[in-house]
Formats: sequence, C-alpha cells, structure tokens
Amino acid sequence: MTIRTRNIYDPSDDKPYKLSRSKVDNFINCKRCFYIDRRLGVSEPPGFPFNINSAVDELLKKEFDLYRKKGETHPYMLETGKNLIPFQHELLDEWRENFKGVQHHHKETNFILTGAVDDLWFDLDTEEIIVVDYKSTSKNSEVTIDEEWQDGYRRQMDFYQWLMRKNGFKVSNSGYFVYCNGDKSKKKFSNKISFKVSILEYVGNDQWVEDTIIEIKNVLDSNKIPKENQECKICSFVSSHKEVTKR
Repeated sequence: MTIRTRNIYDPSDDKPYKLSRSKVDNFINCKRCFYIDRRLGVSEPPGFPFNINSAVDELLKKEFDLYRKKGETHPYMLETGKNLIPFQHELLDEWRENFKGVQHHHKETNFILTGAVDDLWFDLDTEEIIVVDYKSTSKNSEVTIDEEWQDGYRRQMDFYQWLMRKNGFKVSNSGYFVYCNGDKSKKKFSNKISFKVSILEYVGNDQWVEDTIIEIKNVLDSNKIPKENQECKICSFVSSHKEVTKR
C-alpha cells in the first residue's frame, strides 16, 4: 500500500484542515486507524461501492426536485403529518455534492467540517429546515432506525443538523430517513425491483459534535499514536497478522 502524501494533518500548518463527516465517524469508531490515516497517510481499505443504492438515491433526488420546482408537497411527506415541502436554496446542489457539501469553519480547531446531505425539507408551520437522508436495503422484516449497527446513521443525521445550524439555519430536531426496502418476494425479476418506502422519524441530538471535534484536534496534535482498539476489525486483523508472522 502506498503512503499518501496529500490531505495529511500537520500540527504546525496554519492552513484550515478539511475534515468530512465520514472521517469524524471513523474517529469515533477507531482513534488509532483515524490517526494513522490523517497523520501518517495510510488510509483504511476502501469499501465496496453500493451502486444500486446510489441509483436509488439519485432517482429520489430527481423525484423530490420535481416537487421542489413546483413548491408542492411530495406524497411521502404526508406520512409525517406535518405541513412540509422540499426546501429550495441556490446552494442545494453544492450541499449535496461529495467533497463539497455543507461546510463550517470551526475557528477553535481551524477545521473545515463538511457533509453532503441527501435532501432538505421545509416545515411551513414552524419555518424550520428538516434534514433528510435516503437509505436503501432489502430485508424481509420491516426497516427501522433503532438497531445498534445504525449508530452511524443516527450520528450522520446529528452531524448534518449541526452543520446546518452552524450555517445560520433554523433546524428541526426531527429528521427523517426515507428508507427503501427492496421486495424479494416477487416470483420473477421482470427487469425491475419494487420497493416499500418507509418514512422514519429520528429526533437528533448534536450535543456530542463539538466535544468530538475538540477531541479530534487533541489527538491529531499529539505525536503519540493511539492504542489499538480491540473492537476495531482493522486493528484486530493487523494484531493477528503480526502475531502469526512472529512464529
């Protein structure tokens, strides 16, 4: 594996350092792997692309944008029981774009925090912005947003709400996951997959974000690599690899 020379954090550099929402989540999952990535230039192995999920996301964006142009309520929104329409803003396309997204310069750490949202809705009654995230899966049971393995999903919503607030918007604590569940019970493919779409409310709490950013700064400024995390699959793999090669 080649050691990366770009996007390396240098404690002596006065230039703002960009840190994405996904990197913040990497830090929460394993401080050691995060440090080795951001300070030492060895990235975690890339995950497999979820092209079907990306296609569903893109089609949902196009569909909601049709209602956005008309200023009308999408039928999915009716399930919330609230008076909602898609939020219109000249920067929405940029906020959705990977490597750009919604940005905030956190002066205390000199980090530029970023996150690409899927969608934003607007509550006509409260005049609040609602953060919306699209998810896709295929399972026999009903989808929820309460499983332990979905901690990252919930933190994602928290982080986007925090970013929007830092950009001066009035943001609802309630966000929604538009969760698309592919139906595997059909007798044949017929060149299409049918989805059951659930609109799942999540009440966010972004209180952890500020403290985590400060902690990231302290870890990155240190010259000491964090200890191995036994709950981290990468740390466990590396540790086991070292153990067997000693023999």
